[in-house]
Parts: sequence; C-alpha cells; structure tokens
Amino acid sequence: MPCHPARARELLHKGRAVVVRQVPFTIRLKDRPLAESEVDGVQLRIDPGSKGTGLSLTDEKKETDEHGTAVTVRRGLVSVELQHRGDQIHLCMQQRAGYRRRRRSANCRYRASRSDNRTRPGAWLPPSLRHRVDTTVSRATRLCRYAPVTEIHVERVAFDTHSMSAGRDLTEAEYQQGTLAGTEARAYLHARWNRACAYCDATDVPLNIDHLRPRSRGGSNRISNLVLACVACNQAKGSTSVHVFLAHQPDRLSKILRQAKTPLHDAAAMNATRWRLTEALSALGKPVHAWSGGRTKWNRTAMGLDKTHTLDALCVGRLDHETGDTITRLPKQILIAKATGRGSYTRTTPDRFGFPRLRRVRAKQHFGYVTGDLVRATIPTGKWAGTWTGRVSVRARGQHSLATPEGRINVSHWNLRLLQRGDGYGYSAQPESVASPSRKIG
Repeated sequence: MPCHPARARELLHKGRAVVVRQVPFTIRLKDRPLAESEVDGVQLRIDPGSKGTGLSLTDEKKETDEHGTAVTVRRGLVSVELQHRGDQIHLCMQQRAGYRRRRRSANCRYRASRSDNRTRPGAWLPPSLRHRVDTTVSRATRLCRYAPVTEIHVERVAFDTHSMSAGRDLTEAEYQQGTLAGTEARAYLHARWNRACAYCDATDVPLNIDHLRPRSRGGSNRISNLVLACVACNQAKGSTSVHVFLAHQPDRLSKILRQAKTPLHDAAAMNATRWRLTEALSALGKPVHAWSGGRTKWNRTAMGLDKTHTLDALCVGRLDHETGDTITRLPKQILIAKATGRGSYTRTTPDRFGFPRLRRVRAKQHFGYVTGDLVRATIPTGKWAGTWTGRVSVRARGQHSLATPEGRINVSHWNLRLLQRGDGYGYSAQPESVASPSRKIG
C-alpha cells in the first residue's frame, strides 16, 4: 500500500522492511505476509496520449460533510508520466527502409521489386503505435504488482479527424463526399494562390505543386500542406522545411503558415490504439472501466486544475459534483519515465549515408554490467574521489562511463555496485503543476 516517505523511513530504520526497487522507490515488509495483511484497494487511472501517458494511483473514501451528506473524497497517491518514443521508432523505420532501398538498387541495372502480397493479422499495428500500447500496459502491470490495484479506469476518447481537417462543423453531404468534392487539387491551388508562386509571387511562369513539409520529412499530401511554386523556388527549396527556406522572410512565412492546419498524426494514433489499449488492460485480470474525454475535462475544470497528463489521469472516472465529490490531495512530485529502449540489434554503425563505419560488439554485458544499469560508484582516490550514483555506459575493457550530475566520469568495474538493472526507461522527478493554490498538496 503506498505510504508517506516518513513512514517508509521509519519501517526501514526499524528493520521491518527492505528496499525492493530504487526507481520508483519500493519497499516490502518482512514481518507480515500477504495473508495476514488488510489493506484498502487503490484505483489505477490512465490518461493515454500520443507522445505521453499519465498514470495515477488513487484511493476513494466516503466521508460526511457538514450537512450530513455522504460525499466521495478522492486522493492522489502516486503519479507517473510515461513518455513514449513512437516518433523515434518511426524515424528509425524510415531510415532502415532507406538503407534497404539503397542496397536493392546499388550496383544493379534492374532488380525486380519485392512482392506486395504479404498479409498481416487483423490486430496488427505499426511498431510506433504498438510501442504506445505495450509501454502503457507494461507500466500498468508494474503498478499493479507494486500496489493493491482493484480496478482500472482509462480514458477512451475518439477524435473526429474529418472535422478537425476542415476546422469547422461539417454537413452530412460534406461528411460523405468531403469538403472539396468535385474540385481538382491543382485548380483549387491555382485559385487559392492567384496563379502565382507562394514564395516569390512570380506569375506567367510554369508552376509546380510543392509540399510545405517535404514528403522525405514526414509531410503528407493534404491540401493544406500543398502550395504553388515556380521551378526556380521549387528546386531551391528542395527537401528543406519551409521554416528554413523562408527564415529570412518572416512575413511571407507567417502568411503561408496561416493556411496550414493542425497535423492529424496524434489524433490518428489515438484512434488506432484506443481499443487495443483497453483490450490489453483487460488481460491484467482487473475490472477495466472506460470513460470519455469530456468527463475528464469536466472534472478537471470543476477542480480548477491545469491540463497535464498526470492531472488528467487523476480526474478520469466518475465524480458527482452536485453531491460534493471532490479531489482533496495531489501528489507533490510526479515520476517521469522516459522510454529509451534497450539498445540496437544492428551489427554495424553506419555513417550518414548508410555505409558501415565500424562493427559493433555482439555482447551487451561486460563484467556484469549493461548500459543503462543504475549503479553506485565508490572511487577511493583521484579527482573524482567519493561516492557517485547514476546510469552506466559499459565498455569492453572494463573502464565504464558513469553519468553523474557533475558530468560523465570514467570508473573501473571493480568500484561499481549494482543498484537496479536497466529496464529501458530513464527516470526523473519534477513538481506537479497546480493551478489552484488552495488545494492540498502532499
């Protein structure tokens, strides 16, 4: 059961508990088995997101107010913000595809294309999206192992990407046929840009269709990402972003960006993973309750809280504001768990052109340590004499590199002591953002 830090220090000082995990700091009682323990259950509340997910452990109790009415009081015990690396995975997949494409065409006059009749299972998700589901379920599984979670509450929201792309409410016909039904893209762009180049206002010249965000950098073929450009400007811009190409013309850049609409990558990612996440959480053996994003926003607004992933997670679920249900306690600090991965499977380190630069060692463990392990170094003499704690980067010769607040130091494996194995995450802590100063923080 989550307890106050002072209580944890007391249990450790008396020898009644031992440290199980450093981050997040977890202790286990030694003098009382689970069968003889009576603890109140806690709830796990999850606010999923495209780039980050908030998780919060809460407990709810029934109390009586001054009018004798029974109200539900919710307290936040632990808050975790999980930062995904889906964008990094997407870029790595694009880079790998580029390497393969080059290998298929290098030194070959012609090579038949690979067949496109490969099938995928019905529940298949791209690696960048599957990562969001897997990491959220993994973090929820750990919290269920560390605390007596009795039920899981998750926000399951759907985004109307069709209306978001239009920027307004659509009619029934527009929903069926689209906002530009019966219009050709080239004719639409000619009318929108007055048959002139968007970059230099040149007219009476051949005009090409150019992408504001190039396709090579993740740009789409949406009409808001297309402009007209003359041949000279199109060739000069190339694959650079419009922000770089027009950095010396801020007025023209702002004029062009006014027509660019909000990207829909995050909304599409949430729509694709919301059902998969609920199904995966149901496999944990806990009752799973799905709630709408409107209810979360209503609870957060009524409590006067800022919009963050952890505070949204705290507000997921039912709160009857008419009867006086409230949130009385917010965690003072939140744990930031940033997904960093567990290394690479590549056998060589390529240069920026994709050619092998050096060969990597196949063994990841050297002298009992792996890159990412949390260790404590005791250096007896020298400039860095003292005790240091941090993440280690291993070397084959045994002289490892340790990341400390003062910088990176080199330390022998003989002077290291393992505190916690690396689990593919980087941990840090930051204070919670609270809009209402009258709320109780603990």
